[in-house]
Amino acid sequence: MFGRRAVIVVNSTKTLEQRTGVVLIPLSDSRSLISFDESMTPARLELMVQDALDEHELPEEDRQVFESIRDMLKEARRSASVNLRQQHIMLLELGTRARGGLSGRKSGRSRTAG
Repeated sequence: MFGRRAVIVVNSTKTLEQRTGVVLIPLSDSRSLISFDESMTPARLELMVQDALDEHELPEEDRQVFESIRDMLKEARRSASVNLRQQHIMLLELGTRARGGLSGRKSGRSRTAG
């Protein structure tokens, strides 16, 4: 939570990416932020999560993640006081040939936002 806004952060699981097509953005505390492209909607994600819970055997750890996501999305959808909105995030993805990380320190280059 930050003020009146919040994001869904989950324990990282490859199963969630494989079953739903979302991309998990790793955070420093070993959890991940859920992101997805324009073709995915919160309603579609909720349905895919529920289908995975209904149709497939999930390891207990994955099942807990899927159930938490389903419950949060369902609660937000039903709530009169919550607006479920899609927002874009900026993601910097390093190619396989990238050197020096995002700051470019090893190559002597630096990048700043501004």
